[in-house]
Amino acid sequence: MSEPCVEDSVSCRVCCHLPGYGGLSCDAAGLTDARRKSHRHHIKIMIMLDESAELSVSITQIVQRLKGTHLHSQLEKQAKECLHKPEIKLETLKDDVRRLLKASGWERKLQNAVYRELHILPPPGHPRAPPEHTKEPLAYMCKAQRPVTEQKELTNKWNEMGTDEPDLSKFRPVYAPKDFLEVLVGLRNPNNERSEDLTVRSHWGLIQVSLNIHLFESEHIHIGKKVVSEQDSAAAQQYSRQGCPTGLRAQLWSLILNTTNDPEDITQYEQLKARVIHHDLLVDNLIYKDVKLTASNDDYYFVFEDYLYQVSKSGSEQSAVVYPPNGVIPFHGFSMYVAPLCFLYNEPSKLYSVFREMYIRYFFRLHSISSHPSGIVSLCLQFERLLQTHLPQLFYHLREIGAQPLRIAFKWIVRAFSGYLSTDQLLLLWDRILGYDSLEIVAVLAAAVFAFRAENLMEVTSLASAEAVLADLSTLKVMPLLQIFLFATSV
Repeated sequence: MSEPCVEDSVSCRVCCHLPGYGGLSCDAAGLTDARRKSHRHHIKIMIMLDESAELSVSITQIVQRLKGTHLHSQLEKQAKECLHKPEIKLETLKDDVRRLLKASGWERKLQNAVYRELHILPPPGHPRAPPEHTKEPLAYMCKAQRPVTEQKELTNKWNEMGTDEPDLSKFRPVYAPKDFLEVLVGLRNPNNERSEDLTVRSHWGLIQVSLNIHLFESEHIHIGKKVVSEQDSAAAQQYSRQGCPTGLRAQLWSLILNTTNDPEDITQYEQLKARVIHHDLLVDNLIYKDVKLTASNDDYYFVFEDYLYQVSKSGSEQSAVVYPPNGVIPFHGFSMYVAPLCFLYNEPSKLYSVFREMYIRYFFRLHSISSHPSGIVSLCLQFERLLQTHLPQLFYHLREIGAQPLRIAFKWIVRAFSGYLSTDQLLLLWDRILGYDSLEIVAVLAAAVFAFRAENLMEVTSLASAEAVLADLSTLKVMPLLQIFLFATSV
């Protein structure tokens, strides 16, 4: 007998804590008989109880987060309205209310909200940041407020930001991908310094930390076909593993990320827009500079310059107690996380909502140091190990001529290939990121590019010539490259 899906179980148990969904006691009757069974079965039960305890903590956290949302108030309102319907009976009150909420689509909305929380909820026991890492309140934020005349001028030019810009001559990007790479190269694990724990291959590459990564030697694509009309986030995620049709991609991505562009979302965006107009922050100039250096010079994205300013600057205003307000320093190339989404959404508020969800689920991991499987350190290590495993001669050749593969591929990885692939191919790649809920495919594609150009790379004699071979990726097709690299019998 197959075990129930954890996400379905969580959704069901969260429902018990919200209006219209009566609390149901846990059925533990089977435990008495289980204790009489074998020792092995007893151990299995203990493990299940431990997992249940962690699950209870997660459910409590999800319930607390949902109670303050617009969905909670609407659900409560609908539950109260159900009480006045003639088909509601006192003796079956809970079941009747729940049945009506399910029929009207509110249960599905709640499931989608829980599904989103499961993706962004930190794991149980996740340590809090130490006090010395806590941001100080910005009492001086009010000093950054723009003069009224500048506020009016910015309001009038909100849709034409690309035609006017501040003096950027004194600004430069805080750091670039190559600077971040040097930090990653210097990472060491103080708990694992013994030489016998380091393989020969680990000394070949730049990343010298031991992490659990997947090499995809026998990875297969699991097909799940659901239709977008069902409005089911989990089904949409399964569907996107096969790639999203161009006409449905915007709807599917919104469904996967559970972004609705409701009136409250539009209101939030307008509030952030007002903050941008009222406050003159240093980070705004960094955003201007980044857009000018990247998207404005890109043949695919220069037409979206105004959208990039609006969404990026609004995103920088998310909080009033840290600096930068959203806690993110826009490095060189940051705006390229937003640019591809402009092909899917033409409403700034919707564009902002989708970008926000993409960022907090995935993109922040590309410039944050952690041991997460989708973190930048793991992706770099995974890329190097894939090349060392499948193309050891190529890796050794490039290393010997001073052209470490990661130094070439890092810029692709840190931007999830945005700005390097053609837009249609990039969106196909991001379909899989959403479908598999992982950035690991980015590292696999980087290795696949090297495999595709291996013959030419074996003939180069310097880093400059290797970079020239890999300078233009705009003609590459993502899925054939991945399929050849992952499933060919002789790579």
